[in-house]
Amino acid sequence: MLANGVAILCGYYMYQSVTIYPGVQASYFILPTFSAAYALVILGLLFSRLHYNRIYLAVGFALCLIWYYGVTLLAQRRQPLRIAVVPFGEMQALYEIKRVNWLRLDAPDSAQAGACDALVADFRADLPDEWERFLADATLAGLAVLHVKELRESLTGRVQIDHLSENNFGSLIPDHAYLRVKQVVDFVTALIMIVLLSPFLVIVAAAIRLDSSGPALYRQKRVGYAGRVFTVYKFRTMRHAPSEQSDRRMAITEDDDPRVTRLGRFLRRSRIDELPQLINILRGEMSWIGPRPEAQILSEWYEQEIPFYRYRHIVRPGITGWAQVNQGHVAEVGEVFGKLQYDFYYIRRFSPWLDALIVARTILTMASGFGSR
Repeated sequence: MLANGVAILCGYYMYQSVTIYPGVQASYFILPTFSAAYALVILGLLFSRLHYNRIYLAVGFALCLIWYYGVTLLAQRRQPLRIAVVPFGEMQALYEIKRVNWLRLDAPDSAQAGACDALVADFRADLPDEWERFLADATLAGLAVLHVKELRESLTGRVQIDHLSENNFGSLIPDHAYLRVKQVVDFVTALIMIVLLSPFLVIVAAAIRLDSSGPALYRQKRVGYAGRVFTVYKFRTMRHAPSEQSDRRMAITEDDDPRVTRLGRFLRRSRIDELPQLINILRGEMSWIGPRPEAQILSEWYEQEIPFYRYRHIVRPGITGWAQVNQGHVAEVGEVFGKLQYDFYYIRRFSPWLDALIVARTILTMASGFGSR
């Protein structure tokens, strides 16, 4: 019974840590998180050689899943969130978020606000005195009063880029301890994967050579960690054209790009073309998860057009990332600005839980082919 209790608490912690992020289907993570929690507890029992009852653990696991799936089903049948809006400051962008019922308050009315799930205001706006008192009274009454910027980020998974913004630790630098731990984990897992996948990588390389003329690997200069330029490795998916790296237009992949080979479309859709970047991870130039590194010529262009673009280099670039599972491939400056908002969200919320969520969503992305070109 004690083991059941520990497993349920661990599972609840992992479940809550992953499902706080926007766009998460909570029901998808019930089985993985609680399975992982029970597996850890069972490993602990085996190593400690403590006596335990398998039937109790199995029944506890089953009841736990029934409870959480039942609660999640009931929660999904609820009406969408209803949030009252204090009409001052930068509130217009909230109304574009459709999965929330927004109630614009015309006056500081406690009755109207009390009928809502929360109240949102722009704390940086110059609010009239009666609205300031209203916010204080609503807080004392137990109503959740939220800042517009934080609410918008939590609902969209994007950071609104007006200026550089600190993370939860009050710094522009992500959690340094996790940066080091992540690099070690990246190296070890990449080493294991490259050994296990070596035969498969050789077969893919041979298929590329047979499908079209040119080398199996594609090399390109990209901008990575701390703004350093490095050579990224990918399986070649286009017809060989050595001059394209110096041409900004040629460095952009369009929808249904005619340069993509027959085999290349499959490799792009399945993300198999990214596997040679295991070499970049072993060399410390990349991570499994992080903002995608851009071609040097494109990065220099974006830096001229978008303020703070270089800040995305504060963490190692990744094979997959928060922007990739939410937005997919982009190239134009307007689209890149939106992608940068996702990158900044990742940097600000930099944590193992967000990385775990990205891994899960990457698997779904590989299965669906979302965002490939």
